[in-house]
Amino acid sequence: MILSLPFLILSVIAYNVIVFMTGTPFETTVFQAPMLSGALWLFTLGDLVVAATLFLLFIEILKATRTSGNSLVDHALSTIVFIICIIEFLVVPEAATSLFFFITLITLIDVIAGFSVTIRAARRDFAVGPQSF
Repeated sequence: MILSLPFLILSVIAYNVIVFMTGTPFETTVFQAPMLSGALWLFTLGDLVVAATLFLLFIEILKATRTSGNSLVDHALSTIVFIICIIEFLVVPEAATSLFFFITLITLIDVIAGFSVTIRAARRDFAVGPQSF
């Protein structure tokens, strides 16, 4: 049952904790690295949140390949997370940022990809049976 929970909710929770609890700006540099070109690459807290969210999206897409009965629950919960993100983006002033917009966009991709992958996998499972002429 724990696998049915959408992991992208962790990004939404992390964003809200950072904004409301710590007040740390997302422009805070996490680390910096000199490049061969001589430029200095700055990796910010916002970059870290986006990278973690993309990693969680990858896990969600892998979860969508399962054809168990829990996949419908997983898709419904992912849709709820997307709706929560949309509402928060539109209503909460602290969420009206490009970073939260990208988190919302990634949750939309999760919903669309989840349904698409599940439908595709179900068609393959259905097509494996004997053919009738």
